[in-house]
Amino acid sequence: MILLNQMKSLIKKLKTIWWRGKSIGAMYYYGHPTRKLKIVGVTGTNGKTTTATLLYRIATALGYKAGLISTVENIIVKEAKPAIHTTPDSVTLTKLFHEMSEKGCEYVFMEVSSHALDQNRVWGVNFVGGIFTNLTHDHLDYHKNFENYFVAKKKFFQMLPPRAFALTNADNEYGLKMLQGINANQFSYGFEKDSHFHGEIKKLDFNGLELSFNDISIKSKLLGKFNAYNLLSVWSASSLLGFDMNKVNKILETIEPPAGRFQHFTSKSGVMVVVDYAHTPDALEKILMAIRKIKPKEGKIISVFGCGGDRDPMKRKIMGHIGATLSDFAIFTSDNPRSEDPEKIIEQMKEGLSPEDFKKVKTNANRHEAIAEAVKMAQKGDIILCAGKGHEDYQEIKSVKHHFDDMEEFKKAYAKL
Repeated sequence: MILLNQMKSLIKKLKTIWWRGKSIGAMYYYGHPTRKLKIVGVTGTNGKTTTATLLYRIATALGYKAGLISTVENIIVKEAKPAIHTTPDSVTLTKLFHEMSEKGCEYVFMEVSSHALDQNRVWGVNFVGGIFTNLTHDHLDYHKNFENYFVAKKKFFQMLPPRAFALTNADNEYGLKMLQGINANQFSYGFEKDSHFHGEIKKLDFNGLELSFNDISIKSKLLGKFNAYNLLSVWSASSLLGFDMNKVNKILETIEPPAGRFQHFTSKSGVMVVVDYAHTPDALEKILMAIRKIKPKEGKIISVFGCGGDRDPMKRKIMGHIGATLSDFAIFTSDNPRSEDPEKIIEQMKEGLSPEDFKKVKTNANRHEAIAEAVKMAQKGDIILCAGKGHEDYQEIKSVKHHFDDMEEFKKAYAKL
């Protein structure tokens, strides 16, 4: 009898250890007081940070106490905390949820990465809604192939409960596939295909966007078609959350993008500088296409970008091709080389370039010098895009992080002219 009781006690302890390891976030979520949080997750290759951040800002502007968990920062009722990972480990996530609950948050908007899904970091978290932005080439160094990457993202929608909403980008080829066989209430948004929330772009220029969402006029200071998608997903989610849409429409007119997402300024000499986190082929292509549509007819596009070390090497050649093709001049430089030789990364970026594109490319592994070179090259009406690091204020070289801020570097360079 004593032995039986000891065995039961051991089994109980083992179950507790397993539960904590697999779903420490769920322990606090289902228990008082964290169960009061309405958690909305955003997943996809690009647009997660902008979508989650805009939703947080809308909820805050509407008067709700809200939390944000993102690549750029974690915020608890307007108090910002540094973010280390896009989606924190389950222990850190639990602490954030608990603190948000203690501070009276009603809503939490968070990015859900494919790594987090594969590693069960959000297993057991009871989301009230999930949003899919898009799926394009990224993280194949981790997932090994695109199918595994898709399966990881799909896992998020499979875990949504029946009462939650699943909102997907119908225009992305994987959008509707995310909804197949799930229990949540299904909704879609898009500009091209039939969807529950349909958008039209009425005007797109340097001043921003004029849009129509389900025949309702929307204006925004944000730039580019990719931001039109971000705005439509945010508007759709706001509707599904029951927000006052008349107020939401007004908020969207003045809302700002997150740090490092199409941040820009115009120099005294008339050169526009854009700093963006675009670090995937799709993101780089979309932002360059957006710039091509807003630049003056006589203006040129000068791009400065690299590819991260110890990350998916397969995208380097693709990004090199995109940058060279869509720019008038491209400077291939160092991103975060980490343990790799930046010169070798740049060589991989140059592979397969046509003779015509090769002539438009310069290389300089020193990012500081590459930025200075772009500034000297640019003339009135030109646009410089510096991509890859966005909000990051460091450069990681041989496991050491050195202070480096792209926007700061450009402003210093122009101050010296």
